[in-house]
Amino acid sequence: MARGSDRYLRQELLAELGSAGQERLAAARVLVAGCGALGTNQAQLLARAGVGYLRIVDRDVVELSNLHRQVLFLEEDVAGQLPKAVAAARRLAAANSEVRVEPVVADIGQHTVESLLSGCDLVLDATDNLETRYLINDACVKHRVPWVYGGAIGVQGTVMVVRPGEGPCLRCLLPTPPGPGMLPTCDQLGVLNTAPALVAALQVTEAVKLLAGSPALEGVLSVDLWKSEFHRMGLKRDPSCPCCGKGTYAFLTGALGSDTVRMCGRDAVQVMPSAAGQVDLPALAARLSPHGTVENTGHFLKLVAGPHTLVVFPDGRVMVRGTTDEALARSLVARYVGA
Repeated sequence: MARGSDRYLRQELLAELGSAGQERLAAARVLVAGCGALGTNQAQLLARAGVGYLRIVDRDVVELSNLHRQVLFLEEDVAGQLPKAVAAARRLAAANSEVRVEPVVADIGQHTVESLLSGCDLVLDATDNLETRYLINDACVKHRVPWVYGGAIGVQGTVMVVRPGEGPCLRCLLPTPPGPGMLPTCDQLGVLNTAPALVAALQVTEAVKLLAGSPALEGVLSVDLWKSEFHRMGLKRDPSCPCCGKGTYAFLTGALGSDTVRMCGRDAVQVMPSAAGQVDLPALAARLSPHGTVENTGHFLKLVAGPHTLVVFPDGRVMVRGTTDEALARSLVARYVGA
């Protein structure tokens, strides 16, 4: 369908946006960092709003437990064991053929984040752990790319806009990562499916404002859906902030951060490879066949070995399911994959 049709008419009627704002959206390139509950909601809102290019990055595959809140996925995606980014791109293409969607099945890590960010005007955070958000913060501040933080857990949500050079960054709010056990997880509290939907809507609204050239949210916005309460906390840029104040990108350089990540809401740990490179999945499948049940889907390789399942991706990442013990996860990867 050609641009200039009635597709965006209701949006162009907005005094806050207009046809000029809509054209800016059409020319925009946005990175959606993660494709779970937040990311699927973000991606469909951005695509239907007419944002011209979406790069959707996610490291995982669709599972049945995703369907209650991850709105782009269907049961057929679970049966087909599709990567989330691939399944999302198919749905978005069906919703708006004008938008270019680039699905990327990869991890957002120290060695990938800057290339994934390249060419994008804005980043929407849809990740599931704070360490990756610190990494995004480092990369975005370094390259002066605005990003919108979002978090949803239980019945609560949080949104913050980071405009490098103009306002505070994530490390102005949280200079160092909280220690283990200091923050609740979705394993402990669960998540109401409306919470990520609302947080994603707020994030996309801020993204549209930024892309259209309008002032965005200042400070940190928190919401309690169960109590129907919103609260905005003021936050100023900290001149002594190690990231935006001093230009030290400790997560990006690897000075801070780990090579393993516990997966939110999952009995699983992701282990990153020690060096970049591609895995020969057929060769690895042949080597692992004596050690358990092996399946090569073409997108990833799955080994079921006793109580644990190892999912090996072409970029060398391994998802170890059946444990939250990071040391054990690394040991299993070393034993079976050799990373």
